[in-house]
Amino acid sequence: MKKTTKVLALLLCAVLLVVGSVMGTLAYLTYTTETVQNTFTVGNVTIDLDEAAVNEDGTYVTNHDNRVKANEYHLLPGHTYFKDPTVTVKADSDDCYVRMKVQVENLNELKTAMPVAEYPTYYNGDLFLVQMLVNGWDNNVWAYETFDAATNTYEFRYVGSKATDGVIPKAATDTVLEDLFTEIKVPETLDNTSISYLANVQINVTAEAIQADGFDTAADAWEKF
Repeated sequence: MKKTTKVLALLLCAVLLVVGSVMGTLAYLTYTTETVQNTFTVGNVTIDLDEAAVNEDGTYVTNHDNRVKANEYHLLPGHTYFKDPTVTVKADSDDCYVRMKVQVENLNELKTAMPVAEYPTYYNGDLFLVQMLVNGWDNNVWAYETFDAATNTYEFRYVGSKATDGVIPKAATDTVLEDLFTEIKVPETLDNTSISYLANVQINVTAEAIQADGFDTAADAWEKF
């Protein structure tokens, strides 16, 4: 009797071991794992600003395609000088707004050289219109926006044919925008005394771009710039 009981107990243990082994295998076979991977890309807006390389008399050093970041000019009455600030929105830039700013150092000396009484068409009230000093500017392409009296800076926003509602779309290749203007012109009526005031006048052109996504209008975007 004792022997039979011992054998039965061993068999029960063997059965339990088998069951435990089977259950362990089943649990392992039904286990799964998954991973969600998030990939992030960074927004990008990149522009370039240049102009044709010219000699001091305003003629091309070689041709229009020879581009530089700065030029020096020797001004004489009645002369025109090639100057064509051009913005390029680089390939794969996100949808964006673009503007150019023309900042005039020593604007009061420019106004002394060309007073409103003698050059009324160059003024709107007391505001000197820098646009009148150039050829090739088109308000339907680069719309004049505002003048900042604190810095003597004129703002122009791109609204030309390469934009939709002012937004330049993302493209696989560079987008070269139309020139802000093509020439500077010096009135022939300036005499030696008047033109001497221009010696300290400097015109600086800068370009800025900002993403369009997240803004309802260009005005909203530039307000947050």
